[in-house]
Amino acid sequence: MPSLHHLPAPAKLNLFLHVTGRRPDGYHLLQSVFVLLDWHDTLHIDTRADGQLLRHDLHVALPPDDLCLRAARLLQRESGTALGCDIRIHKAVPWGAGLGGGSSDAATVLLALNHLWGLHWPGERLEALALQLGADVPFFVRGLPAWVEGVGEQITPIALPPEVLHTPLALLKPPAAIPTAAIFGSPLLKRDTPRATVAAFLAAPMRFGHNDLQVPAQAWRAPTSSDEDAATPDTQASDGRGVTHALGVMQARFGNSRMTGSGSTVFAWVDGNTPLDNTLSADDVTALAEAGPHGVHWVGRVCRVLPQHPLLDLAPRTAA
Repeated sequence: MPSLHHLPAPAKLNLFLHVTGRRPDGYHLLQSVFVLLDWHDTLHIDTRADGQLLRHDLHVALPPDDLCLRAARLLQRESGTALGCDIRIHKAVPWGAGLGGGSSDAATVLLALNHLWGLHWPGERLEALALQLGADVPFFVRGLPAWVEGVGEQITPIALPPEVLHTPLALLKPPAAIPTAAIFGSPLLKRDTPRATVAAFLAAPMRFGHNDLQVPAQAWRAPTSSDEDAATPDTQASDGRGVTHALGVMQARFGNSRMTGSGSTVFAWVDGNTPLDNTLSADDVTALAEAGPHGVHWVGRVCRVLPQHPLLDLAPRTAA
């Protein structure tokens, strides 16, 4: 049976994220630019003839709503195929980071199975299906830098200026995994940022806008059992104070910083005078976090923006 191995599922970055309003049904209206990074999970997918859908990489029992299996199940049902698959994922993009790792994995499953199962659905059809899995999944299926509006479902590809593609980004993720629902429900969330234009973004893409979710993310505190727990460095790094600390050290080192998505990852553009390696060493991350032995819980990496998804050709669009 056919297989595809070493399939990348790239991380996503929000270069800015504005909340421009709220619909009567409670969903927030957003504007953002999404880009893909060269930091990715790696998937291995084998076709099965018996129709079973299995994921083998995790060492704990998978929840019934595992997003990759949901993606495979949805495509299997909608296409009517009798084929199944085995999925293995090597995780590199951290969970709870605001980098879209789970959504990207699900999109890579859809793209790969579209090919392995011989469906040959066009990108438009696969993208419409992906929306049932979450607002971010269609972006990964589309596979191009995009201006995103509405509740995240309005995706318009844009051509990025060369400086965005050629300038590295430093990313630093504190231990915090901040609940998205808590951020959008926060009384600190600003919901009336004026609507922006693509032209305004393109005029200054590396300095444009801000992230409206950053202030409520910094204010978020995890439930603690005691005041003593609340004072420990580990606890402080695991809530919004970790985001604040990451913003500070990135600002001090690189001169700019902001959070991506609902956090907790912070990023900064790196100028040409800073020596780079793809992966910041553990010592570098510890030094950036100034957290001593607690630095082991921080993740750092230097990335570049991708011009397109590496698997874009697995679901070509029928229209330009």
